[in-house]
Amino acid sequence: MQRENGREKKVAELIQKEVAGLLQRELRDPRLGMVTVNEVRVSRDYAFSDIYFTVLPEDSSEQAQLLLNEASGFFRSKLAKKLSMRTTPKLRFHYDSSLGEGARISSLISKEKKKPCRTPRKN
Repeated sequence: MQRENGREKKVAELIQKEVAGLLQRELRDPRLGMVTVNEVRVSRDYAFSDIYFTVLPEDSSEQAQLLLNEASGFFRSKLAKKLSMRTTPKLRFHYDSSLGEGARISSLISKEKKKPCRTPRKN
C-alpha cells in the first residue's frame, strides 16, 4: 500500500476543501443533487487528483459523475488560482459507493440478529 507524505496529504486536503466550497458556492446545475466530497487522493507526481464523492439522491450518481467530470476544467482553473504549485493536478471524479454499501451491510446484519437462532442445542 502506498504511503502518503505530508505534502501530498496537505494538497489533498486543500483540494477537498476548495472543491467542496466551489460545489456549494459556484456550480449551479439543477441536474446535480446534493454532492459531498468524501476523499481526495493525489498522485505522487501531483499530475492527477482522484476525488471521491457521494450524491443525494443516490440514483443520480452516474449523471453526477458525468457532470462533475465535464466541469473538471472549471474546478481546475479555480484551483490553479488557490494552489501555489507549478502545475495543478488533473481532476477525476469518482462516485463513492462505500457509504451505501456500509448501510446495506449494516441492515443485513441487523436483520440476521433479529432472526431466531437455528443451531440445535445439546442436551
